[in-house]
Amino acid sequence: MEEKKFILQNSILIGGLGMLRTFLIYLSKANWMKEMMLNWGIARKVALRFVAGEKLEDAILVAKNLNTKGMNATLDQLGEDTNTPEEARETGEQIKEILNAIESSGVRAGISLKLTQIGLDLSEDLCVEILAGLAILARKYNNFIRVDIEDSPRVDATMRVYKRIQEEYKINNVGMVLQSYLYRAEEDLIELLKSNTKIRMVKGAYTEPPTVAYQKKIEVDENFDSLMEILMDAANNNNGPDVSKDGKWPPLPAAGTHDPARVEFIKEYARLIGLPKDKFEIQMLYGINKGLQDSLAAEGYPVRIYIPFGQEWYPYFMRRLAERPANLWFFLTALFRG
Repeated sequence: MEEKKFILQNSILIGGLGMLRTFLIYLSKANWMKEMMLNWGIARKVALRFVAGEKLEDAILVAKNLNTKGMNATLDQLGEDTNTPEEARETGEQIKEILNAIESSGVRAGISLKLTQIGLDLSEDLCVEILAGLAILARKYNNFIRVDIEDSPRVDATMRVYKRIQEEYKINNVGMVLQSYLYRAEEDLIELLKSNTKIRMVKGAYTEPPTVAYQKKIEVDENFDSLMEILMDAANNNNGPDVSKDGKWPPLPAAGTHDPARVEFIKEYARLIGLPKDKFEIQMLYGINKGLQDSLAAEGYPVRIYIPFGQEWYPYFMRRLAERPANLWFFLTALFRG
C-alpha cells in the first residue's frame, strides 16, 4: 500500500494534469483501489454526489425531482465488461426493469447503456440480439435508448451493431454518442446522419493515443463546435424532431457538455441559423455544474440529465475525476474535512 501511495503522490507532483488524468484512468481499472474505495465510508459518501444511488428506485426519485425543475433524464445502470453470455443476458433483463419502472412511474426519461454491458466483447450476434430485445420493449412504451460510445478499439464494433439493429430489426428508437476527440468523428457523424440517427456529441472520457485522437483541449473543443454545427444544420435543414412532450425522445442533436464556452457557442449558433430551442438539447451529468443546468432550464432550453446508478459506481466516478480537476478538488476537500 505504501508503494501505491508513493506512486500516486509523485504522479500528482511531477506529471501535472496530463499524467494525473492518465493515472486516474488507470485507477478506474485497478481492483485494489476499487476495493479500498468501496469499503471507505467517507469516500463512498462523497462519490455518490455523482451517482443517484445504488438502487433503481434511487434513480427514479432523482429523475422525478429533476422533472419538477423542467429537466428530462436518461437513466444508466452502471456496469461494464460482462464476462459470460449469462451475465450479458442478466444485464439485459435488468435494463428491461428500468424501462418498466420508467413507464410505471411516469417520469420523463429514456435510458442509456454501454454495449459491453450486454456482451459486445463476447459476441456481436449476442449483443445485437439483446439490444434489439431492449429496443422492442422500449418501442412498446414509446421510449428511446441511447448507446454510449466507449474507447476507440470498440467503436467499429459499436457501429456495426447499430447498423445491424437498424437493418435486421428495423429499429428506429436507438441513438448514438460520438466523441469529438477522435479524428474519425466527422466521418462517423456524416454516415449516421444518413439514417437520421439522433446523436449526442461529447468530448470523450477515455485516454486515447495521438494516432487516433486529438491531444490538445483546444483541438478537441474546435472539433466539438464543428461537429455540432453539422448536427444542428442537419436538424434545421431537415426539420428535425422536437424534444417529445413526455421527455422520452430527444431531438436529432444533443450536446453533452458542462463547458460554459461550448454551451454559449451552441446557443449562439442556434440563434444564427434560426434553430428553435426545442430542436436541440443540452445533456449533462448528474451532480456536475448544477448551476448551469438550472439556468439553462430557466431560459427554456431543453436539458437532459444523465443519471447513473448501481453498485458498480467506482469506474464511472474515477472517470469523472479524470475529466475535470474541479471534481478531484471537490473530492479531496470533502475527504480532508471528514
